[in-house]
Amino acid sequence: MVDGTLALTGKVGGAVSAEEAHALARTCALNGLAAIDALVGLDSVVRVVKVVGFVASSPDFTGQPGVVNGASEFLGEVFGSAGSHARSAVGVAALPLDAPVEVELVVEVG
Repeated sequence: MVDGTLALTGKVGGAVSAEEAHALARTCALNGLAAIDALVGLDSVVRVVKVVGFVASSPDFTGQPGVVNGASEFLGEVFGSAGSHARSAVGVAALPLDAPVEVELVVEVG
């Protein structure tokens, strides 16, 4: 979401390019960090434990890991080595509101 609405809708590999989806994954990670900041503050984050990225994909699209790299790279920029994490990149038929990308973050706080 950007300003309360989805920046793009549709399937990656169809209406949404892999490059656009990569940027959307970065935005998802940013939104996740904003939620963490609101709950406990970013200074409380010790490390990023896991990222799960869901990519609404056209049937022939197989680049889900490259899309989710958008989130992973951003977390590395923000947290440095503490941003290294386990990760899953999953292709799905559809996401709520026809979102192309959804990212889940698990962080350790201290």
